Amino acid sequence: MRASRMLSILTTLQAKGQVTAPELAETFEVSVRTIYRDIDALAASGVPVYADRGAEGGYRLLGGYRVRLNGLSQSEAGALFLAGLPGPAAALGLDATMIAAQNKLMAALPANLREDAGRMQERFHLDAPGWFGEAEEPKHLRTIAGAALRGALIKIRYQSWRAEKQRRVAPLGLVLKGGSWYLAGQVDGSVRTYRVARVLDCVVLDDRFDRPADFDLAAYWQDATLRLEAEMHPNVAIVRLSPFGVKLLDALSQPYVKARTEIEDAADADGWRIARVPTGKTSWHAAAELLRLGPEAEVLEPADLREKMAELTQGMAARYRTAARKARPRRTSPQPTKQS
Repeated sequence: MRASRMLSILTTLQAKGQVTAPELAETFEVSVRTIYRDIDALAASGVPVYADRGAEGGYRLLGGYRVRLNGLSQSEAGALFLAGLPGPAAALGLDATMIAAQNKLMAALPANLREDAGRMQERFHLDAPGWFGEAEEPKHLRTIAGAALRGALIKIRYQSWRAEKQRRVAPLGLVLKGGSWYLAGQVDGSVRTYRVARVLDCVVLDDRFDRPADFDLAAYWQDATLRLEAEMHPNVAIVRLSPFGVKLLDALSQPYVKARTEIEDAADADGWRIARVPTGKTSWHAAAELLRLGPEAEVLEPADLREKMAELTQGMAARYRTAARKARPRRTSPQPTKQS
């Protein structure tokens, strides 16, 4: 295991240029002291590892040192083919390139690994959209992806939920989430998120941009997602739930809401329990979320949300009563028989 870890440390330094001991320790799930020993062992074996001291320091390889590592383990070969899932590649216009690369990789693999790689392709499939949803096919996705790869600025006409806007954007990266593509774009020094399907027009400009050295797409997306979910659920409702209502809430809630819902252990005489549930910005949004629970939930607080629930349910009941009356067949009075 140590030899494998040391080899991985070497390839990490070769790929990233400079890495700190704590970063390596976190990556390989060992202590920092273990990393120190591994680095010493690499240096003793002749690998030119150099340590830069200070806050901006870390380990790096000297003099453009490179090592050719052509061997793949069985799991590594399978993982490469699993990474080449076709849907996103096709959306970006890279499906033919991906197939060609896989064919070359398959030809280069030893015979004993080809079967495992092929088995991985046969047994795993990615279907990105959620249930009952369809994958978006944004008109300008490939144009934006090409600009992001080349580091070129783009000018977009964008339809937000409020209004149509025009923006000059530095495309820093693309994210596929639940079948929808999103652009992380820098505008006036700040990074914002745009849904690619809402881009009405896109022109790639001749101007280039400098990508921020500290920008991490995965970290940005995680922070942006949590921030958006928090903004969408800033309030808390006190709700009384039946035993079935507890199950419904768990089944229907978004992950953010589910993780932050607090349900009391104690139940009343009827088996109902009190829960604190994150809800939307307005009473209308909150009511729309909680109406999915039907009669298995009763809102206790806040008062405006309780009133909105009463207003909506009374309106629904009145509408259905009216519709039911209209649907009933009319009774006709019997016609008197004529006497001859």
